[in-house]
Amino acid sequence: MLFYRAAVDLSRPTLNYVAGVVRRHRRAIRSRWRLPNPGQQALLALVHLRKGETFAEAAAGFGVSVATAWRYVEEIIALLSARSPKLAAALRKARSDEVTHLVLDGTLVHTDRVKADRPYFSGKHRVHGMNVQVIASPDGTILWTSGAMPGKIHDLTAARVWGILRALQKAGILTLADKAYQGAEASVVITPYKGKNKPESQKQANRAHAKLRGPGERANAQLKSWRILRKLRCSPSKAGHLVKAIAVLHNYETTRG
Repeated sequence: MLFYRAAVDLSRPTLNYVAGVVRRHRRAIRSRWRLPNPGQQALLALVHLRKGETFAEAAAGFGVSVATAWRYVEEIIALLSARSPKLAAALRKARSDEVTHLVLDGTLVHTDRVKADRPYFSGKHRVHGMNVQVIASPDGTILWTSGAMPGKIHDLTAARVWGILRALQKAGILTLADKAYQGAEASVVITPYKGKNKPESQKQANRAHAKLRGPGERANAQLKSWRILRKLRCSPSKAGHLVKAIAVLHNYETTRG
């Protein structure tokens, strides 16, 4: 295998943040000495998540075995995922921040499942993947992400399963969503008008709705800037925790990095 120098487009504070999480975890479990220090373990995980490098590639670059690289990355994903906010807490913070509205949208995390695995196939996107629900602020800041469900699940069904509609109704925050959420039993969830030959008033309402929703939907694009989410090569069941961990990292990078 050939080696070369490379870079990852993340800031030093983000590396220090993840290293601090690892350091505190090692003290809490009274971990024995490990060859990679917390900073090296953090960098290994960031390279894997941000650049999508395989465990074999990352392990070779950091001089550890593939199994060790996998174990260190999985440990960091679990630690970061545990730091992601619960839905109720995220909505309480949104209310305290006095946001004008929220944006609810679903994203599909592609997987390498084979065609026989029908539950993972999304008819809408025509690929295999996992459905993840995302709530964002008007400027696209990721406020909360759900767990993952098979790609064939409709966005509205997923929102019901995760209790998103009940939570939004209870919080009383106006939420903009696309046409996939029409029929939601929450008066605060506003969706565009459907159908052809709509009157001009409905067309104007849809344009205004799209203009307000657009910046919030950047949240999904920001998640996919972490290349590991462009196509998962791991078990689909891990997608939810992976997205939560990346949301924590991304928010830290954009606010403090």
